[in-house]
Amino acid sequence: MRKKALVPIANGSEEIELVGIVDTLRRAGIEVTVASVDGIKIKASRGMIISADILLKECNKLIFDLIVLPGGLPGAEHLRDSVLLTEMLKQQADSGRYYAAICASPVIVLQTHGLLKDKKATAHPAIADNLANQTAAKQKVVVDGNCITSQGPGTVLEFSLKLIELLINKKTSRKIAEAMLIDH
Repeated sequence: MRKKALVPIANGSEEIELVGIVDTLRRAGIEVTVASVDGIKIKASRGMIISADILLKECNKLIFDLIVLPGGLPGAEHLRDSVLLTEMLKQQADSGRYYAAICASPVIVLQTHGLLKDKKATAHPAIADNLANQTAAKQKVVVDGNCITSQGPGTVLEFSLKLIELLINKKTSRKIAEAMLIDH
């Protein structure tokens, strides 16, 4: 059965992270849904206009193998403030399915809503000092159970390849990395 991933976005989401995640997961054959907590079209952190597939409220009853949050400001704050997204993330975590975040989102979204409790995590170095657990804060990508976090734009491909490895397998992750000319 084809794996399904949800990538929630908002005005101010980080373009490189958003596109890097979606592109890399789709290369692996993962069905990716980009859902906005704002309108269908969002203005990303560097001014790029990006279109979501649907609004988040249209997919709240669906089950995803992975929910993965891009960072960026104020995008991460908009994601944090979505009551629906918070409910979805908590259900995802409680069910044992994967949830992930990169850049500012591990601190601003996951930690704020208690989704990093008893978890090792990393985040963008500018805010990683705010992580309650500093054990893995300086690592590029951290996997702790069903929670995966990463530092930022420069680590998005390594992060995405780890997500593929977890959702599908290491062989597929290596194959995608090779095709993208990434040492992995």
